[in-house]
Amino acid sequence: MQTSLKQIEEQALGLNSEERAKLAEVMLESLSPTLVEVEAAWAQEIAERVAAYDKGEMPVFAAEDVFAEAKRIIR
Repeated sequence: MQTSLKQIEEQALGLNSEERAKLAEVMLESLSPTLVEVEAAWAQEIAERVAAYDKGEMPVFAAEDVFAEAKRIIR
């Protein structure tokens, strides 16, 4: 006997919010398997940027300067 979409929906709605969130994540990943690849690429990019920062290879700017420049640009 095949479970109907309505039955699955009812069962899913019976889960607690954490379980529903995990189910939603799994279902979305099943629609877009490249999402996992994108997340892995971002994780690698972040690790490389942190390593460059730790080595002093990345320029650093004060937050106040960054916000002032952003305000200047959008005016």
